[in-house]
Amino acid sequence: MASEELAQKLQRRLQLEESGAAAEGEVEAVKGAVEDVEERSCLTASAGAELSAKLCRRQDINEGAAQPRRAAVFNPYTEFKEFSRRQIKDMERMFRLYDSGRDGYIDLMELKLMMEKLGAPQTHLGLKNMIKEVDEDFDGKLSFREFLLIFHKAAAGELEEDSGLLTLAKLSEIDVSIEGVKGAKNFFEAKAQALSSASKFEAEIKAEQDERKREEEERKHRRAAFRELKSAFTQ
Repeated sequence: MASEELAQKLQRRLQLEESGAAAEGEVEAVKGAVEDVEERSCLTASAGAELSAKLCRRQDINEGAAQPRRAAVFNPYTEFKEFSRRQIKDMERMFRLYDSGRDGYIDLMELKLMMEKLGAPQTHLGLKNMIKEVDEDFDGKLSFREFLLIFHKAAAGELEEDSGLLTLAKLSEIDVSIEGVKGAKNFFEAKAQALSSASKFEAEIKAEQDERKREEEERKHRRAAFRELKSAFTQ
């Protein structure tokens, strides 16, 4: 009797375990199906967004409202065709003159020095506003392309009369009104209090550089003398 009762309990236990395994299998199958649907939905949404962006871009191009995408390599001669090669070379020389860090940018302190040398010092806020007017990539400094934009906007009459950038262009000694720029006929007529020539402030910059070199040499000599003196006392 006891053995029969034990056999029934074991059979019941086996049935429960089998039904539980089946239920777990069904749950896992449902989970897998849901995950598969979600994954396909994400892929569909991603592809839909990409397609939508391409269609919007195409529509803007057709309507003439699309913004041109900048080429990976900047070529000032092809992008600023209104300027002659000589004018761009003059702008490049001026840019390099004040790019004292030789990093391809004019930062706020270098712009401060430029405006001081041009005889039109600006406040800290004024300098920040000057950069902001042409700072396309929002990095807080001027690339050569953004530097050229100053003259482009000035010649096109896109700068306010009290703009620091307009003052920079007027005092720069780079006369873009000579050739090639539409609407720039009287651009430099308002030039006033400019330095007699670019060579003057170039000479001043060179003098400052020479002074810094001289001071550095003096520091080297003092350090060498100190080392000699220290060595004499330690012997």
